[in-house]
Amino acid sequence: MSRHIAKFRAKMDEQGATAVEYGLMVALIAIVIIVAVALLGGNLSGLFNQVAGSV
Repeated sequence: MSRHIAKFRAKMDEQGATAVEYGLMVALIAIVIIVAVALLGGNLSGLFNQVAGSV
């Protein structure tokens, strides 16, 4: 019986680590998106204003 409990605990530990890894990946992707929007936001706003002015 203790062998089955040990297998179950090992499996749960692996799933917990996977969840943490996915969480870190999502956080990194969110940071990259935020930085990209912050850097390109001013340029895009100027481009849209230029296009709107020419129309």
